[in-house]
Amino acid sequence: MAPLRIRLRTLVNLRWLAVAGQVAAVIFVYFGLGFTLPLYPVLAAIAASGWLNVVLTFRYPASKRLTGREARIYLGYDLLQLAVLLFLTGGLQNPFALLFLAPVTISATILSLGATVQLGGLAFICVTLLAFWHEPLPWRVGETLNMPALYTGGIWAAISLGLVFLSAYAWRVAAETRRMSDALAATQMSLARQQQFSALGALAAAAAHELGSPLGTISVVARELEHSAAASGPMREDLTLLREQAERCREILARLSHRPGSAEHPDMLAVAPITEILSEVYPAADAAAQGVRITVRATGPNKSEEEPPPLVRRSPELAHALSNLVENAVEFAENEVILHAVWSAAELRVRILDDGPGFASSIMGLVGEPYLTTRRSRFAADGQAVSLDRGQKGGMGLGIFIAKDLLERTGAQVSFANRKSGGAAVTIAWPRPMIEVLSIDETNISDLVGAGN
Repeated sequence: MAPLRIRLRTLVNLRWLAVAGQVAAVIFVYFGLGFTLPLYPVLAAIAASGWLNVVLTFRYPASKRLTGREARIYLGYDLLQLAVLLFLTGGLQNPFALLFLAPVTISATILSLGATVQLGGLAFICVTLLAFWHEPLPWRVGETLNMPALYTGGIWAAISLGLVFLSAYAWRVAAETRRMSDALAATQMSLARQQQFSALGALAAAAAHELGSPLGTISVVARELEHSAAASGPMREDLTLLREQAERCREILARLSHRPGSAEHPDMLAVAPITEILSEVYPAADAAAQGVRITVRATGPNKSEEEPPPLVRRSPELAHALSNLVENAVEFAENEVILHAVWSAAELRVRILDDGPGFASSIMGLVGEPYLTTRRSRFAADGQAVSLDRGQKGGMGLGIFIAKDLLERTGAQVSFANRKSGGAAVTIAWPRPMIEVLSIDETNISDLVGAGN
């Protein structure tokens, strides 16, 4: 994952906020409290930041995004400017020394770990130098306030530890957020692609329906001309060929029209028994080519396979998610993948079982998270580990994350486990009222039967 490229205007606005705070603090301390401080050097350091902000604002457009190197230099300057101000106003005895944490924390959220370590190191050097070398803390005229060395050492330790723990915490949270954002973006792209395929199928079905009537007319006319033509001769052969080709076109179009989401029968073709949907999610021929057999099983409330399975809507989310999980199971299976649908009056449950190596116990609780390799390695004949993270919709467990996210959008709960007999088990459970389509328009059924005839 590449680090974020933050807008220059965002950091410029943050620096303006810092400049305003620094000016307010100087005015309050010098004019409000009457404490002594090197006013002109302090104002010069603040003015340098303000002038740099003005230059950046007019030099670059508001939409400019900083590269990692540019952002690192920008935040490094902020650290050095703060170090100069603290050197002039008491070093670590100044309570505003805590602000060293701000640029490093910003770096942890937008830059790479290496850049954050570099800025953290720069901040640590500045803090350490300020513990020994600095101007006196601003105080009343004629008086000098010297804090105990133990206090200064405590501030140094607190800021140093804060740099480590706060930056590490911020970087970890930001990295997790970036991973999740990337994974969700991949989910949206995957779903959009599946929806495009469904729309293409609907378009093909609509075209097939519209072309059916003209082809039927051509077939009828060709048949009549064929009967009226001489029993033998080139004209009769041409008419026979024309009729056969027209009928062949009608057969092809009929197959195209029997697709989910067709314009003629949208409700009927978009709904199917769960067992039929399971049998469609992964081509059996592709599995057989990998030496794996796919078996679909169904068990009703009375442990009977003869009870009609629930009707489920063929949605792009469901099709793509099941396809991802079954593909993953096929890739890791040794011989067989079982797709088992179990339902009761209250619940529909689908289990995807394989006889492969299963999930590694060390990451069992993390399965379904993005960018996670979820299976144990197989071993080749020479004993070398073979990576099993192949074909996983981008690898690193992203395919499983996408499937889990899409299924949860349909109201399902997805769980992962290892089978006692060996292999992995993925269980998808829906409340039956949430996933089941209770009825189909009988008119559509009769129309479909008529179209088939």
